[in-house]
Amino acid sequence: MTRPTSWGLPRFLTTGVRWLLWLAFNALSLYLVVALYVQKQMAFALLGLVVTGIASYLFINRRMYAQRYIFPSVAGMLVFVIFPLLYTVGIGFTNYSGTNLLSQAQVERYHLSQTYLAGERFRFTLHQSPDGERLRVDKGELGVFVSPPLTGEPDPEAPLSLLPAESVEGLGEALALREVIQRRKALEQWVMQAPDGSLLRLYGLREVAAVEPQYRQDGPGVLVDTRTGARLTADMERGFYVDETGKAVPPGFTVFTGFANFSRVLTEPSIREPFMQIFAWTFAFAGLTVVFTLAVGLVLASLLQWELVRGKAFYRLMLILPYAVPGFISILVFRGLFNQNFGEINLLLEGLFGIRPDWFSDPSLARTMILIVNTWLGYPYMLLLCMGLLQAIPRDQYEASAIDGASPLDNLLRITLPQLIKPLMPLLIACFAFNFNNFVLITLLTRGGPDIIGATTPAGTTDLLVSYTYRIAFQDSGQDFALAAAIATMIFILVGAMALLNLKLSKVKV
Repeated sequence: MTRPTSWGLPRFLTTGVRWLLWLAFNALSLYLVVALYVQKQMAFALLGLVVTGIASYLFINRRMYAQRYIFPSVAGMLVFVIFPLLYTVGIGFTNYSGTNLLSQAQVERYHLSQTYLAGERFRFTLHQSPDGERLRVDKGELGVFVSPPLTGEPDPEAPLSLLPAESVEGLGEALALREVIQRRKALEQWVMQAPDGSLLRLYGLREVAAVEPQYRQDGPGVLVDTRTGARLTADMERGFYVDETGKAVPPGFTVFTGFANFSRVLTEPSIREPFMQIFAWTFAFAGLTVVFTLAVGLVLASLLQWELVRGKAFYRLMLILPYAVPGFISILVFRGLFNQNFGEINLLLEGLFGIRPDWFSDPSLARTMILIVNTWLGYPYMLLLCMGLLQAIPRDQYEASAIDGASPLDNLLRITLPQLIKPLMPLLIACFAFNFNNFVLITLLTRGGPDIIGATTPAGTTDLLVSYTYRIAFQDSGQDFALAAAIATMIFILVGAMALLNLKLSKVKV
């Protein structure tokens, strides 16, 4: 008798369903992997193969049964964390940029597809016929000719012979221009041969012409200009085809450059000096933010613990309120308040002291403004932490210090801070790491400005490393993705080191 499962079905039936689901999953996954491979997306194909392989291994191996439940999180980490990280690191060792986006094979195909006008141009119209669509070419005094039906796959090596118009019957009305536009890509693939032997190709939307390929291949990595005989050679160091004088002919292709991008960051003055300035400001910004937010939060938490203060619940609510407002809203509000011409802060300062600071133009004032705004955004978090930790400090210690005649400053330095710093240290490091990459604040408030004079990359005096990297990758006409990836790799190493320090201070085994 067949033993039923917990579902009330025979065991062999449930086993068969599981295997069918497993086979279907693998078939779909392998299909996607092959499709990515065909599209030359090798990295994504490899990622799909790894995820599919791990899933299959966990399904087949009975000893890994428990790990099946954590596989979704592991797969998510592989796809959304590890793979982007490795992909970014890999880009940092190439010349991938706005001018070097393609592979060498793609660039070679691009050059070979270039053509030049080698003869006269003639008007054409596209017509329907019982056998399919045909081109009608008007060659003026030479006559009017009609192509065979444009059916099947175009073959540039086998041109279509044009026929005299009077020999073709059933030619319909000319199709509208919009229909020619819809068929343009297909029409460009056809090559037609006139009775005089000339080869005609589509030239624009209304004409055909004798168009010849501009380049022909002459061995691996060598192209020859069919008009002049000049040779283009693939430069594997620069990632361009170059002519005999060494001039690069765009577009470029991606090549491996080793540590060149990392070396540029450290050796080129126009990159190194802005990078070091931004690097120092990033550390100063993150460190000062931690100090200021902790100081404000601790002072306010201590005041809220004062027994003589009435209405503590109201004050707590009002002081924590900035934490409840979405950060980007507060940043945009402060951007308006600090407006140099119409902001309320400058109007107030002008009325009281007769000054109108250039908050967004002066580097020092811009950095001061950023610290003020970030302190406002961050102090409620420190307030909440300090309020909880202050409750854990025994009150008799303060009573004993009062008997000894200690001042409030003595209580802060000798009782409060020593007992707060140790439990707060991991959280302070986490806060430092967060502000180290505080992209939203810089982007919404100053956009990195004012700019650093003399920098060859887009760099501002208030940029953090993360916003500096973003501007290099996406806001510069060169779009130097490889240099941005190299800087991002350095940022990852720094943040990873801070995370490791955090774990060590938290006494977590790693």
